Amino acid sequence: MAYDSIFKAGLFTGQNIIVTGGGSGIGRCTAHELAALGAHVLLVGRNAAKLENVAGEITADGGQADWVVCDIREEETVRHIVSELIREHGPIHGLVNNAGGQFPSALASINQKGFETVMRTNLVGGFLMAREVFNQSMSKHGGSIVNMLADMWGGMPGMGHSGASRSGMDNLTKTAAFEWGYAGVRVNAVAPGWIASSGMDTYEGAFKAVIPTLREHVPLKRIGTESEVSAAIVFLLSPAATFISGSTLRIDGAASLGGRAWPMHKAHNSESYNGFHRAYLPEVLQDKD
Repeated sequence: MAYDSIFKAGLFTGQNIIVTGGGSGIGRCTAHELAALGAHVLLVGRNAAKLENVAGEITADGGQADWVVCDIREEETVRHIVSELIREHGPIHGLVNNAGGQFPSALASINQKGFETVMRTNLVGGFLMAREVFNQSMSKHGGSIVNMLADMWGGMPGMGHSGASRSGMDNLTKTAAFEWGYAGVRVNAVAPGWIASSGMDTYEGAFKAVIPTLREHVPLKRIGTESEVSAAIVFLLSPAATFISGSTLRIDGAASLGGRAWPMHKAHNSESYNGFHRAYLPEVLQDKD
């Protein structure tokens, strides 16, 4: 089997595209789709085993992928890794700033270290990757960057550190799009809502218990797929989006809209798209009956 992308074959042939956090979840799915469309995918992350596994999957499926371990929160490390990737593979045509992380906690219970760790991962690391890719490569030949946000439009109760960092990335996306447009560099972002991804299985306790009920708070009455996020990222990287820059695309089934006073009706005609042949349902969403 192969990735069933809605985009044309060979769309990214000859292009080097970095995917941070490419060892699991949305990053893994996006890397697979980009490789299926001809890109040479460069996987970046902190877990060598996960990166090697995804690179192996892509290679087995007939695609091109290499990987490198990098803590995107460390400035000199990022500068060096980007330099090495360019030296080994040539110009960087695309960057998917997907790496991120958070943990559930009320604001009153988050200490400074925990808050700063999430900010460094979700915002500072993304900034460092984008800056180095621009300075070392894209400023010379153009390119496209897609940043990862989240549904933080109404605040992010229970994950205030993540909401603050994602909101910062939304503003950073706009600033970079304006400052770097002269070089033919487009910068956009995607903001997924609740997506059936492996990350859901990392949560414990009360938050884990809530996950299976999340679909009831979405007007489409379902949770999104990794493929639906990947397709949006691929679109923003593609020639079809060459006059789109500084935009954030929400992928949340309209969950970020409306208010509690408006009743939600029983849904129908809402079908998901899943083109990822290696996708699997998170354990927390599996029916145990």
